[in-house]
Amino acid sequence: MSSPRKILMTCALPYANGYIHLGHLVEYLQADFWARFQNMRGNECVFICADDTHGTPIMVKARELGITPEQLIANSFKEHTADFADFQVKFSHYGSTNAPENKALIEQFYGKFVEGGHTRTQAIQQLYCNHDKMFLPDRFVKGTCPKCGAKEQYGDSCDVCASTYSPSDMKDVHCSMCGTAPVLKGSESIFFKLNDFKDYLAEWIPKHSAPDIAKKMLEWFNEDLHDLDISRDEPYFGFPIPGTDGKKFFYVWVDAPMGYMSTTEIWAKNNGKTLKDIWQDPTREIYHFIGKDIARFHTIFWPAFLKAADFRSPNQVFVHGHLMVNGEKMSKSKGTFIAARTYLNHLNPEYLRFYYSTKLNSSVDDIDLNLEEFVNRVNSELVGKITNLGSRGGQMLKKKMDGKMSTPDTEGQKLIAHAQAKSEVIAGHYEARDFAKALAEIRTLADDANKYFDEKAPWKTLDADPVGTKQVITTTLNVFRMLAIYLKPVLPYYTEKVAKLLGEKEYVWNDVNTVLTNREIGDYEHLATRVEADKVKAMVEESRKINEEIQAAKKAASTAPAAAVSGGGKKAAATDADVKPGEIEFADFEKVELRVGLVVEAEEIKEADKLLKLKIDIGGGEIRQIISGIKAAYKAEQLIGRKLLVCVNLKPRKMKFGMSEGMVLAAGTGGSDLFMLSPDDGAQVGQRVK
Repeated sequence: MSSPRKILMTCALPYANGYIHLGHLVEYLQADFWARFQNMRGNECVFICADDTHGTPIMVKARELGITPEQLIANSFKEHTADFADFQVKFSHYGSTNAPENKALIEQFYGKFVEGGHTRTQAIQQLYCNHDKMFLPDRFVKGTCPKCGAKEQYGDSCDVCASTYSPSDMKDVHCSMCGTAPVLKGSESIFFKLNDFKDYLAEWIPKHSAPDIAKKMLEWFNEDLHDLDISRDEPYFGFPIPGTDGKKFFYVWVDAPMGYMSTTEIWAKNNGKTLKDIWQDPTREIYHFIGKDIARFHTIFWPAFLKAADFRSPNQVFVHGHLMVNGEKMSKSKGTFIAARTYLNHLNPEYLRFYYSTKLNSSVDDIDLNLEEFVNRVNSELVGKITNLGSRGGQMLKKKMDGKMSTPDTEGQKLIAHAQAKSEVIAGHYEARDFAKALAEIRTLADDANKYFDEKAPWKTLDADPVGTKQVITTTLNVFRMLAIYLKPVLPYYTEKVAKLLGEKEYVWNDVNTVLTNREIGDYEHLATRVEADKVKAMVEESRKINEEIQAAKKAASTAPAAAVSGGGKKAAATDADVKPGEIEFADFEKVELRVGLVVEAEEIKEADKLLKLKIDIGGGEIRQIISGIKAAYKAEQLIGRKLLVCVNLKPRKMKFGMSEGMVLAAGTGGSDLFMLSPDDGAQVGQRVK
């Protein structure tokens, strides 16, 4: 026998400002199938993943919620690991890119970059928001598409016509957070000289990725490779770049893939080894599972980083396609953009594991989750064909007979031998990640066993031929057991129940070579029940409502500036430090009516992250309702009885959570950094501010 293989495998790191959804699970489930299969075969397979925790979106989201980035990523870690555990994804270690090991590693990489002469600096012009006091990544810029004219498109690509462009090409450009127009501002960036590795990569890519991926990636090689800006200016949540006095940080896409290595290092320490023992071991195979949308980073940038830092590269980058639902892209409005937790609220995770396994292969083609087919396939194949063998055989032996197996009959011996002979065929499909082919073989074996059982009709021969009846049941349970072993990478908990039924320890792949005879079985425990179509509909409806509420809350929050949410008016323009603001006439200023108001009621709008609903006495017995975006800075009870400055002549605006009839004044950058403006003692409710 050949010696066991040593394998290290990783999945792409989920970003820490969002939930796990069924599209993500296309990757994590197929990787879990493969890792479990390798370990069943006696190989040492270490399965690594981590949360991707850095970048502007994390910083901004935390600011919106009024918490620190560290709190945000801690909450995300808890949610992600719970979702993975409940979907039976078994990582050897799940970590975080914010770990000290990752900080030390990226500094080591950067030192090698500089030492090898693979970095350069360059002054560049970037869009800067004076209101939020930060440089804006493309996804934080919105405007009108220069190609098709669609409004509110991101700064790098149009969701309507799929065109790509730079923010400077757009019209009506504004910051997606506050709505103000950004300005161009100079900054010196640090670049990684990617073209230094062009020849190396041109040779590396075809050897370490599938032919269709290699062909696509090599299209970038018709000209010099563009250098990668690996730095970001403060404020930024990430690791500071050495030698920049904490003013520049590593771009998230630089430290994210290093999370594979730093998380491996943590696993290694926990197992008495070092990172070098694992990553640099020439006998260990290294594989990355990723989606096709990030193939460029993993087949061009990442191997170049590794080469520059004198680390080995992965053996292969396994690239998969995306998830479609009912033949279309996942849709929030239709309820088919389904969170993992929403699914778990309604359905057994093993049903999705089984369904995905019948669809997945090693290609980059998208797979379709057809919800009607999902119900039918689980019910007809997993429940009707496979589980039915164990249910009928196990319950008949336990309830109608003495609960003890005998030996297979002659025909049964042939059926068992045929199932055993498929062991290496099915193993070959698992190894090649052609899970759909493996499941097709398993279903065929189930069909053969059901045909045998139905033709023998043991329920009819219980009294007339108890010996022959028991032989039929013994054969059926043996084949069912082999199907469970073959299914263990896909349905690990299901297979545990089968082993318990038959009084066995945890299965390994070679256990298919054993035939059970004269063995007592345990009480039958239900392994799988039929999927109810109504539960699938309820899941979709819950998903649709959740996404609808999220979008409504975002829309409500976006109708007002960071300092306040009002019933009328647009976001106030921030003072532009680089451009002198436009002057207004005194008559224009006089149009704005500011008064002293008294908060008489205040309540939290639970459906919205930012909003409080205030009832404010503005004098003369008039009470105004104002919906204000100050929730991250103030609790409702803190405001009751407080005098505030109120703009009372804004046009009222109907919002999702009610009518807003003015604006309260506050200073600050937004989120938890807000301070309500109040008059001095002596000012009376209703008095006009002059």
